[in-house]
Amino acid sequence: MAIRCRPPNPGQAWRRPVTGKAIWAAAALWPGVAEAGCRLALILALDISSSVDAREDALQRGGLAAALVASEVVEAALSVPGEPVALAIFEWSGRYQQDMLLPWTLLTGPEDLLTAAERIATSKRSYAEFPTALGYALGYAAGVFRDAPECLRKTIDVSGDGVNNDGFGPHLAYAHFPLDGVTVNGLAITGQADDLIDYYRRELIRGPGAFVIEATSFADFERAMREKLRREMEAPVLGLNTR
Repeated sequence: MAIRCRPPNPGQAWRRPVTGKAIWAAAALWPGVAEAGCRLALILALDISSSVDAREDALQRGGLAAALVASEVVEAALSVPGEPVALAIFEWSGRYQQDMLLPWTLLTGPEDLLTAAERIATSKRSYAEFPTALGYALGYAAGVFRDAPECLRKTIDVSGDGVNNDGFGPHLAYAHFPLDGVTVNGLAITGQADDLIDYYRRELIRGPGAFVIEATSFADFERAMREKLRREMEAPVLGLNTR
């Protein structure tokens, strides 16, 4: 079965060489992984499907922008000096409606998080009339990783307010795209779908320590995103249980 997604256009391919020879203590969790100056490549995927209206989209963008500069998120992002997080952000909806909002950016100081927040706060959605193609969003994210810096871990952070209703689902994305070794977490916005958390746990999340955070509405998005980013960006704890 051949599955295709529109290839990503992250804006600028990664050119900056990885520097530094510090070995991250938690690297023992990933045997055989070479040293890397980057400890985490994190992709944020924002839902802009037709179920998200203009007000909700504004709450989502504003909430993410505020979360990126929240003190606990900044502290987590910068918690391992010399081994930063690399961040990329895209929006998604239908099968071929995915667009980069932030190309790969190394978070080496508070100014990098502020720049990312300002870019998201001033961004405008590209589409408003397409359904929820969650499998295609994961396939697109796999392509975004091609331009990522060399990092010890890879994580996709998917936020959304509904189940897949267009094209193949997450299970086929995992079967056909190079996502082995990638952790996928979910932020389920449950105002319109009470069973969304169960769906995300059953169909979406995968990998060591994968989890789902609930936002009870788009007004709750900032709070949920702050918690999610803090957990994802903190150095992992040895012996962490997987789902």
